[in-house]
Amino acid sequence: MEATKHLNRVVQEIHSAGAKVGVSLNPATSVCAIDGILEEIDMVLVMSVNPGFGGQTFIPSVISKIKALKERIDSIGRPILIEIDGGVNSENIAKLAAIGVNVFVAGTAVFSGGKYKENIELLRKNARSAVES
Repeated sequence: MEATKHLNRVVQEIHSAGAKVGVSLNPATSVCAIDGILEEIDMVLVMSVNPGFGGQTFIPSVISKIKALKERIDSIGRPILIEIDGGVNSENIAKLAAIGVNVFVAGTAVFSGGKYKENIELLRKNARSAVES
């Protein structure tokens, strides 16, 4: 959203190349900003930290943004993925999955302590527990 003045034109160009389209929203960007293009995209990446560097703390106000986005997606009936990036960890991933997030970016939560496999397994377990219950 923040990368171009003409998002609809970029979306059309990407689709004409045969690819799927994702749109990113910074923490302070309202979900309403993509209302006019929502029916044409395949994924929305919600940034839950300000872009720039790893290890930042999750911004809690993003939860209400994700809920509003999920409502909009449900109302148009399209299979649009919701992705989240920033501060995702084993403590908050279940809540995020429960409110509709289905793609997770977890850097620090994966690489901390050098136990990559165990960290990934815990993230997956916690995300699945929210969806299965």
